[in-house]
Amino acid sequence: MRRALVLLAVCTAGLILPLEYTGPAMALSAIGNDLGGSAIALAWVVNAFALSFGSAIMAAGTLADLYGRKRMFCWGIGSFTILSVIVSCAQDVVFLDVLRGLQGIAAALTMAGGSATLAQEFEGHARTKAYGLLGTAFGLGLAFGPVISGLLVEFFNWRAIFLLGAVFGGLAWLLAAPRMRETRDPGARHLDWAGVLAFSAMLVVLTFAIMQIPAHGWYSVTVLALLGAAVLLLLLFIRIEQRQPRPMLDLSLFGDRRFVGVQLLPIATALSFIVLLILLPLRFVGVESLGTGQAGLLMMALSLPMLMVPFLSAMLARHIAAANLCFVGLLLAGMGLIWLATVDVGSHWLVFCWPMLLIGVGSAIPWGLMDDLSIKVVSVERAGMATGIFTTMRACGEAVCVAAALAVLNSLLQGQLAGALPGQDVAMVAAELATGNFAAAQSSSQPLPASGLMSLYSQAFQTLCYGLAALTLTAALVSRWALREIAPVPTPHAAPRTGR
Repeated sequence: MRRALVLLAVCTAGLILPLEYTGPAMALSAIGNDLGGSAIALAWVVNAFALSFGSAIMAAGTLADLYGRKRMFCWGIGSFTILSVIVSCAQDVVFLDVLRGLQGIAAALTMAGGSATLAQEFEGHARTKAYGLLGTAFGLGLAFGPVISGLLVEFFNWRAIFLLGAVFGGLAWLLAAPRMRETRDPGARHLDWAGVLAFSAMLVVLTFAIMQIPAHGWYSVTVLALLGAAVLLLLLFIRIEQRQPRPMLDLSLFGDRRFVGVQLLPIATALSFIVLLILLPLRFVGVESLGTGQAGLLMMALSLPMLMVPFLSAMLARHIAAANLCFVGLLLAGMGLIWLATVDVGSHWLVFCWPMLLIGVGSAIPWGLMDDLSIKVVSVERAGMATGIFTTMRACGEAVCVAAALAVLNSLLQGQLAGALPGQDVAMVAAELATGNFAAAQSSSQPLPASGLMSLYSQAFQTLCYGLAALTLTAALVSRWALREIAPVPTPHAAPRTGR
């Protein structure tokens, strides 16, 4: 019973943390109406959480090994709960952004401590089932964040999203604190502060550079200087890790073609699935003028496949190579993106459902296989490092892909608007449209009618979907080539063939 309650505590955290990442996208319009703030400041409501989580997850694992897995889990989920309450009371969007960054760090401590605790509490098949339940909870929280948040905003207000996080966070803490056993890694060494700071700074500078592209242009001095700084910080991080006796990131793993192929899978699902979890709510609420509850229900077409498809794909992997399944899934997701590109603003909700469902099914197929593949492609003694790198790549990839998609959509809108509006209005209108504030964009785009504005948005969104589809299909092809030697896992009852 004790172990079951510990598992419940970790899975509760695994459900609410990703929900608090994707959910606020549904509320950006409501947050903007309440607190004000620029389009960039509102975008950081989502980006700050994702970036701080991705940059802190490796360091959080080291801290859990050093100071105790239970301690880090309880400190993480406790801090997350308190911060959620404070966020729900925020009166300024910049203050909200800062708190979201701190929430991401708390989430990293929680997941690192919780995941390591499960490894200590369970063994063998029981451990596999425990991690399977945690992965399912994480996927459901990520996928259903917009759905639940839309309903909360519809019936209450945007602050209810963060209060829900506080309720579930407090529940996880109450379940875990009296029942978790404290464990440490006796061989763990000091935290690599220089590496953590270099990696975190690189991510922040890279994302900030991407977000400055719509305002300054792809080849502006500002953007090029920021991108150059990001490259220098990455080189500094690599140099620091090369000099560490026990690095956070074993760079030699990237010399393995199969390992690199696995890292492309979360990038592909970020492009085909995670980006839409953020952008579609902005479109449905801000541009299509759907209610937040109605938009949340429509998002179920994208999210529902996460309930069953990952489990089914894991079952099929006993008979079909996981690499083949991932390839087929990403092909479906890519075709769904091409289909979605043809849907204009103002179309009936059923027209949206079918391509979204295809994207959801396609993205959910590799979702249930990626974590296992990240371990299979390395030796057993390097599995822990491989898992840490994969988790970091997934979190950072999602953050960068979302920021890049928003920036590209903004740039495409500027290109569409350039011939229809005075130059000084284009950047502002594009930024408002990209973040779903159609009313503000319309008031600044006179004499352009609302129908014309919607048409321009449709064209920009269409181009973005085609680009996402091309990148998803490219990642599918490259990862399939890199993982071509991984065979399916035989079922326990399969008898070996004998020759005559």
